[in-house]
Amino acid sequence: MADRGYVAFLRHGDYRQRAGAPSARQPYPLTEKGLRQAADGADALAAMIAAHGLTLAPVIYSSRQLRAWQTADAVADRLRSLGHRVDGIEQTSALAERGLGSAANLTVDEIESVLRDDPRYGAPPVGWKSDSDYRLPLEGAESLMDAGQRVARHIEATTQPGLVTIHVGHGASFRHACCCLGILEKAQIAALSMFHARPSLICHEPDGSWQHLDGAWKIREPEDEPKD
Repeated sequence: MADRGYVAFLRHGDYRQRAGAPSARQPYPLTEKGLRQAADGADALAAMIAAHGLTLAPVIYSSRQLRAWQTADAVADRLRSLGHRVDGIEQTSALAERGLGSAANLTVDEIESVLRDDPRYGAPPVGWKSDSDYRLPLEGAESLMDAGQRVARHIEATTQPGLVTIHVGHGASFRHACCCLGILEKAQIAALSMFHARPSLICHEPDGSWQHLDGAWKIREPEDEPKD
C-alpha cells in the first residue's frame, strides 16, 4: 500500500495591514507580535510532528507576500534549532490569497466606488467580499473559490509520500482549498477562520481522499467581519 502524504499549513502571522482593505496581496511586513506567533507556531508544529511520528520534507513552500515569507523564515529557523532539516523556502504564487486584479490593495469602499462609477458594472452585491463564488468584474480578479482551487492544486502537486510538506500562506485560500480537497463542506467555510501562524495537519490517504489530523480551526463569531 502506498504511504500517506502529509501537509502542514499555516496562515501568516499578524502584520501591518492597510485599514479598510481586503488583506489579499498587501506588501507589508509582520509585526513583532507576528514574529512571535511564527516562532510559537513552529513549536506547535514540531510537537505535532513528534506526536504523529512524522518526518519533514526539506523545503517549505510560501506565498510571495512578505508576511508569509517572514512567517516561513521564522518557522524554518525555529525548526532547525529543534533539530529538523530545512534546506530552504520556495516562494510560489500558487499560495497567494485571492487576487483582486486591477483593484489590488484598494479599500472595500474604493472598490465599491470604482464599480458604481463604471457604467459596465454598477455596485457589487452586498457581502461580496466573503462570497466564495463572487469574482470582481475586473481584469485579473479571482473568486475565493478560484483561489482555493489554485492552492489545492499546489498542495496535491507537492505532497510527498511519507513526508510532511509545510505550506505558509493565507487563511481564506487555505479554507477554500480544504473545501476543494473534501476536508470542509462549503457551508462551513464562512463560520471558520484560522489563527495566525497556528499549524494544521492534513493527510492524503492511499485511496486519494484527504483527512484532517491535527490543529484547530478558529470559530468565527457571528458578528465578526470576515477577513481574507
